[in-house]
Amino acid sequence: MLMGDTKSENYEQLIDELMSTHGQDILQLVYAYVHNETIAEDLTQEIFVKCYKGLPSYRGRSSIKTWLWRIAINHAKDYLKSWYNQNVRITEDAFLNRATLSSSVEQIIVQQDEDASLAAAVMSLPIKYREVIYLAYFEELTMREAAAVLLLNENTIKTRLRKGKLLLKNILEGSEWKND
Repeated sequence: MLMGDTKSENYEQLIDELMSTHGQDILQLVYAYVHNETIAEDLTQEIFVKCYKGLPSYRGRSSIKTWLWRIAINHAKDYLKSWYNQNVRITEDAFLNRATLSSSVEQIIVQQDEDASLAAAVMSLPIKYREVIYLAYFEELTMREAAAVLLLNENTIKTRLRKGKLLLKNILEGSEWKND
């Protein structure tokens, strides 16, 4: 996987591979936390810089994807706790669209409306449910993989997923729900 004469060249090649393979997924993951496309793009760049700097300390105890996601989640959470985020309000951007192929404009519009409603409902969930739903359904991680990324017990992931789906159902059906 790594080729070249020096560690620096190897790290640069690995980061290039990680950015092409996981860049869009990391961007969408970060967006799920910050709800702003511009900020998500900036944070994603910072995440890959952190990864580059942290490569010498990567020990292979988890897959490189899990390691990368852990860095991304921690960086997004750090941003959300930061003074800047707490004190500077920025208008929310539209959710990153996942275009679908369809034979008619009407189907595309209906699908986009449904996608926007679902995205808005997911984004309105408390973060502990939003991140589990995102990892399970948008990134299609297994419960074990999600538990490794979030550093939680698999049963906690299952419980949060079940509760998150119930909250999501209530939101989509227009019911009132309690934010805890």
